[in-house]
Amino acid sequence: MSSQDGDPATTTGASDAATPVWDLNADLGEGFGVWRLTEDDALLPLVTSANVACGFHAGDPSTMRRVCERAVEHGVRIGAQVSYRDLAGFGRRAIDMDPTELRDDLTYQLGALDAFARIAGDRVRYVKPHGALYNRVVADEEQAAAVVEAVHGYDPGLPVLGLPGSALLRRAAAAGLTCVGEAFADRAYTDAGTLVSRREPGAVLHDPEAVIHRTVRLATTGTLDSAHGVPVRVAARSICVHGDTPGAVDLIRGLRTALHEAGVTVVPFC
Repeated sequence: MSSQDGDPATTTGASDAATPVWDLNADLGEGFGVWRLTEDDALLPLVTSANVACGFHAGDPSTMRRVCERAVEHGVRIGAQVSYRDLAGFGRRAIDMDPTELRDDLTYQLGALDAFARIAGDRVRYVKPHGALYNRVVADEEQAAAVVEAVHGYDPGLPVLGLPGSALLRRAAAAGLTCVGEAFADRAYTDAGTLVSRREPGAVLHDPEAVIHRTVRLATTGTLDSAHGVPVRVAARSICVHGDTPGAVDLIRGLRTALHEAGVTVVPFC
């Protein structure tokens, strides 16, 4: 599914009625050593794709291996969530890196997670930048190109998950990579369709009922409201709910139920 598609993904069943089809992803494996952040074992049965930390913003080898094994058990797709080398800042601090060095850092992370995915009986199925890198490649052409070069050099068959309209997805499409647009259930949007900075109040939404309501609307209409109440069209195929959000397990469980009741099919995008 290209990031250029403007309508919610649909499939046609035996009744010829169009049914919205979405992937549900979450950031997982975000711990390090004895420190644990996400409830991986509880979240994996609820999502269809897992963005697994690759060791640079979070995640250690044992965590990566465990999450890959559990993902395979539940039929969840394994995605490499690559980031800046920023454990202390959880990958949320932008770094001005030489594009060649960034490419090599990302390739390193991708290869590390893919090793554990293959040991578990699967492989890395897609790539998604994390945190500051995710936001940086919305507009930074050089760093977006570095991400694309890393993915294409490792495996040109890997899809790239990112913000619709971003430099990343535009460059990925130009390089022949599969592009998948992503929407966020629990993040506030600007009127331009980008994410409100986490430095701003209200950037992360914490009311479960409101998050579920807006996500069902997004899944069925392809639109949601910005922080200023302006309708924003989001050309996406996958919905992200942050695994480190307090109450994430109950939120995603309630969201799955609400999507089902709204006639939305939740399946992996790859």
